[in-house]
Amino acid sequence: MNFSDKKEDIKNIITTYAKQWKWFVLCGFLALVFAYLNIRYTIPEYAVQSQIQIVQEQNTSNGMSIFQDLDIMGGTDKQVEDEIEILSSRSNFIEVVKELGLNVKMMALGKVINSEIYGNQPIKINFIAADSIVNSARYSFFIEFTSATTFGFAEDENSPSKVYSYGNGIPTPMGDMVITPNVKDPKGLIGNEYHVSINPVENVARSLKSAVSISVTQEYSNILDVSMTSAIPQKAKDIIDKLIEVYNRNAVEEKKRVADATSEFINNRIKLISGTLSSVDQDAQELLTEKGMTGSGLEVGAAVQVSAGSRQNLESAKVQLQMVSGLKEYVSGETGYEEMPVVDVGSSALNQATMQYNTLVAERKRLLKSADEQNPMIVNLDEQLEGLKNTMKSSLTSLERNVGMNVSTLQSQLGRIQGTIYSAPENQRELRNITRKQETTESLYLYLLQKREESQIAFASAEPKSHVIDKAYVASPTPVKPKKAITYLAALMLGMLVPFGVIYAKDLLDTKIHNKHNLEDITKDVPVLGELPSLSKKDSKLIVKDDRSVLAEALRILRTNLDYMIKAKKGAENGKNNKIFITSSVPGEGKTFTSTNLAMILASTNKKVLLIGADIRNPKFYSFFMGDSVDKMKRSERNKDAGLTDFIFNEKIEVADIINPMLVHSNTIDVIYSGKIPPNPAELLMSDRVGELFDKVADMYDYVIVDTAPLMVVSDTLLISPHADHIIYVTRAGVTEKKAVEFPLQLREEGKIKNVSFVVNDVSLDNLGYGGKYGYGYGKTTKKWWKL
Repeated sequence: MNFSDKKEDIKNIITTYAKQWKWFVLCGFLALVFAYLNIRYTIPEYAVQSQIQIVQEQNTSNGMSIFQDLDIMGGTDKQVEDEIEILSSRSNFIEVVKELGLNVKMMALGKVINSEIYGNQPIKINFIAADSIVNSARYSFFIEFTSATTFGFAEDENSPSKVYSYGNGIPTPMGDMVITPNVKDPKGLIGNEYHVSINPVENVARSLKSAVSISVTQEYSNILDVSMTSAIPQKAKDIIDKLIEVYNRNAVEEKKRVADATSEFINNRIKLISGTLSSVDQDAQELLTEKGMTGSGLEVGAAVQVSAGSRQNLESAKVQLQMVSGLKEYVSGETGYEEMPVVDVGSSALNQATMQYNTLVAERKRLLKSADEQNPMIVNLDEQLEGLKNTMKSSLTSLERNVGMNVSTLQSQLGRIQGTIYSAPENQRELRNITRKQETTESLYLYLLQKREESQIAFASAEPKSHVIDKAYVASPTPVKPKKAITYLAALMLGMLVPFGVIYAKDLLDTKIHNKHNLEDITKDVPVLGELPSLSKKDSKLIVKDDRSVLAEALRILRTNLDYMIKAKKGAENGKNNKIFITSSVPGEGKTFTSTNLAMILASTNKKVLLIGADIRNPKFYSFFMGDSVDKMKRSERNKDAGLTDFIFNEKIEVADIINPMLVHSNTIDVIYSGKIPPNPAELLMSDRVGELFDKVADMYDYVIVDTAPLMVVSDTLLISPHADHIIYVTRAGVTEKKAVEFPLQLREEGKIKNVSFVVNDVSLDNLGYGGKYGYGYGKTTKKWWKL
């Protein structure tokens, strides 16, 4: 296919859609109307957002620092991502729903759309049932204000209402419900209707979780954007602000739990060491009193100084062993899952494990607010906590063994040093031992007091995990939904797409011939002489002299093209070449209509025209000429019943005997009717008399028009086709299948017929070509206003 053919195909495609411009305009207009109605009755939604800054922990006193030290978090970005998950956790949204009462929704019923009432609701709803039952219930009802003291109550909008007084109990599946007015003058609400729906808290929290968006403003930033869209901006503001409040409050409470657990453990150790310190002081006092010693230490000063360092190390090791043993007893005795005290016992790994354990315990407690212990997430946390507890027990056992070995080593060293001062007075040495133990125990006591104060100070100075940069606010006064420009554009595109799709599908599934262009795409080099317009019931089926209708102009084009073909063949062959056979694929395609009107248009040029009815199986000339033009027709009475079959069968009948001169609408033509219907039409047409007839009439007339039988139905036309100089194959728009056109083309290639050309009949004005559609000023038709 060359460029010009492609260009023509594109032009035809554009023309196909351009002809249906009125449908595109109508569908586009309707789509815009629907878009307007959609925008008009869609409740606008506004974007509400807030900004917070995540506070990064700079020390290792909190549980999250353990992960940072182990390089598990992957840096600041990972921590921020984890905080986003915590902020958007299901438990936080459940608390938001409970505190704001979002599981109870009230809608004011309108004529077209319903609107939600948030904030100052006209009624208060109280349930006698427990909160746990109400929070998991699903229930809805309708309320209508009937008077200042009563209201109508119905569980179904279409069911009759029951009248209740304010303050009376209403039975519901959740238990009794009490409704009271929340306005000063209930009379102003008489006639108003409301729909109240109660949904499970978890379901509402789940929908809020999907509605709230939390994201980082920039990469590697600690600032988060918290946003959501809502038809009620104040409701969105309250949800976002409450979510941030719950998030910060839970973080502070978590730090408080860790600090309380640490303080409790230190207090227990202080009580134990306080008792040990009192016992040591009592021993020193008793020794000094019993032995009458001054306590100055001059008698053993030199020797004790040598062993002072070793003894102090030994006592420190013993204290460490005591703390390890105490912590081991605490861990072993812990039956539930509570925060562990964070105490420095000389093992950073143990401290990190303890902080990780406390973090998981806090997460478990937060989840238990909205789930039970059989929840898969709780079970998973329990498994992790049990593993950490076992790890801590193993670490404490190993640490206890190591510290014990260190104590034994220090004792051995001290024994060797004591051997060198054996000669010192025994009383002074014993006093010094008690003094050292007293100093060591006092040092540990002061250390624990210091740590207890630090723990309390850390809790007192604990800050929330986030700082609010901007409280929730409406980002723009322009609603984000519906978007008018996008809605109109989408509607217009959809409106254009509907007729386009219909036309495309119709064209794709269409197997019919509709106009000259469709036919030419199939026939290729076989000429299409013209196309005849579709006629209404009021139009005449036969043209008149000097007719200027669209049909007459189309027939003149057909006549002109036919004359060109006849003259071209005359130049190549001898003879008049004036025998024109008219045929079609099946009956009803308009071959009789075409042959009669072609004869009429040829006769209008003062030419001698003979019209022969060669369809001897289904003759139609009688009925055709006996129609509207019967009062305008004059026929000869000679042999009026003789026709083509009579001539072929009876050799005594001459050609002149079967010719009927006619005056039809001021045009004179001669007609040979089909004659009587024979029992053997095919054998009859094989007679030599057929050729004799065509040879004689070809010399007698300028044009011989032969109306033959349908080519695909019977073989009659093929039997007489050798006598034809031209064969005009009539197709009908919207009736003739495209595959049916391939039949005569195949016969032409096989040499069974020759000089074939085509005509398209019954073409609508929209698909009609130039000559017939416009008529060049003649016979114009006026379209209805809806077809313009």
